[in-house]
Amino acid sequence: MPDPSPLQHHTLTPTTLNAEVRAALERGFPLFWIEGEVSNFLKAKSGHLYFSLKDAGAQVRCAMWRPRAMLLRFVPTDGQQVLARARMTLYEPRGEFQLQIEHLEPAGQGALQRAFDELKTRLALEGLFDSGRKRALPVFPQRIAIVSSASGAAIRDIVSVLARRFPLLEADLFPSLVQGAEAPAQLRVQLDRIAALRRHDLVLVTRGGGSIEDLFAFNDEALARRIASMPMPVVSAVGHEVDFTIADFVADLRAPTPSAAAELIAPSADALRDRLAALERRLGRSLSHRLDRDGQRADRLQLRLQARHPLTRFNALGDRLRASHARLIRLPAPLITQRRQRLEQLHLRLQRAAALERIALLVRRADDARQRLQATCVRGIQHQATHLAGLARSLNALSPLATLERGYAIVFDANGHVIQSIEQVESGDALRIRVRHGEFRARAEAKIQSG
Repeated sequence: MPDPSPLQHHTLTPTTLNAEVRAALERGFPLFWIEGEVSNFLKAKSGHLYFSLKDAGAQVRCAMWRPRAMLLRFVPTDGQQVLARARMTLYEPRGEFQLQIEHLEPAGQGALQRAFDELKTRLALEGLFDSGRKRALPVFPQRIAIVSSASGAAIRDIVSVLARRFPLLEADLFPSLVQGAEAPAQLRVQLDRIAALRRHDLVLVTRGGGSIEDLFAFNDEALARRIASMPMPVVSAVGHEVDFTIADFVADLRAPTPSAAAELIAPSADALRDRLAALERRLGRSLSHRLDRDGQRADRLQLRLQARHPLTRFNALGDRLRASHARLIRLPAPLITQRRQRLEQLHLRLQRAAALERIALLVRRADDARQRLQATCVRGIQHQATHLAGLARSLNALSPLATLERGYAIVFDANGHVIQSIEQVESGDALRIRVRHGEFRARAEAKIQSG
């Protein structure tokens, strides 16, 4: 049998009963979403909100505490359809069942927000929001394309900022609806036109502020993929600074407002003029410094050229010659004779040293020649020895003695002639037979004809 309920173990009081019921409700019902119509709305001085949510068949009391109520971006009103994220509880002092509201938003807005969150998560997983695929904007764009409403305040703000910052920048407007069911398709068509033209350095997709329903055209999946595939960078400036759309996440750059987008796209003419003026001053200082430096270098080169001029060198040599002649004239005759003799001795010593150097050079050359000749002779002797050894081996192979060494014999007749044929021998002839270690005598008895 199942265990009895713990409430059966003791007698309850209203306080303990309500406490047990509250605990059971909060355990059994985690956070959930509920949609209904606001009724009997009341905002207390404490900041808490009290109201009921009802439909055609029932209603339930709700409370939203001040910390959560302060986060609301709208003020609920009776009769308004809302979507709430709630927790079930019990107000113990009165024993009243109620919902504790954690989050509240208009019912239509909640559905749009969920669709926005789902699409954002899916495209993020595909990598369409990755920073690695974001392209940098051109520093000095020449022509930009603006996709926006032709009658909205956003385009007027953009034109004003562009004219103030950089009048030379050309901007082409591609008008489109920016809200409503047909807006996403028109926005895509204009982006297709811009991509086909390939005349623009970047694209600005923009509109002014509005509700989440007004901006929802820029949360279209097909539009997001078209922005991601554009051949040039895309800037998204949709709504106010607190508004975010899928187009903002997939674009190469998100600007908080249309005016801020124009500020980011167009370079500042005033800043450029200041920068050009600063560069002009730097260039002037650099040229002045360069001219001074080159002038000093030219002066030094001129002085060096004058010093190396043939006439200058000739005059300097003439001055030295005249000074030397003057010193020679002032020297006494014995000192001149002594120095002349010393000079002749030095000259002879130099001649002897040069002769010894030539003799040493000849000796070194002769020694080198001797070494080369000796090496040539050694190589020649080695070559002749090798050749002689080869001839000796050949001669030994043809020598009769080599035949005797292999066990054969040589037969001679009485006159010492080698017998080469049986026709040279008759019965009874005296023979001399030469073998390996000597010879012996024999006599022929009978002829035996071979074969």
